[in-house]
Amino acid sequence: MTEFRVSLHSVSEVKQFVTAASLMAVDIDVISGRYTVDAKSILGLCSLDLDKPVAVRVYGDASDGETFRERVRALIVPET
Repeated sequence: MTEFRVSLHSVSEVKQFVTAASLMAVDIDVISGRYTVDAKSILGLCSLDLDKPVAVRVYGDASDGETFRERVRALIVPET
């Protein structure tokens, strides 16, 4: 499992994220507070509070996590 944080501020960023997630053969979740939604669901993502960064969990091996990270690299929040 791979975990990182992303920031989704616009509809186009949400669409880009969902498109990238839909290309993956593994499950991907987005976590905001106590809510968890499927990253492949645009409706699910739009139901979250996207004013702050959200956590992303990629269920698969390390290469799946790295592949997805690369696809959404522009949206990733730098770790502090």
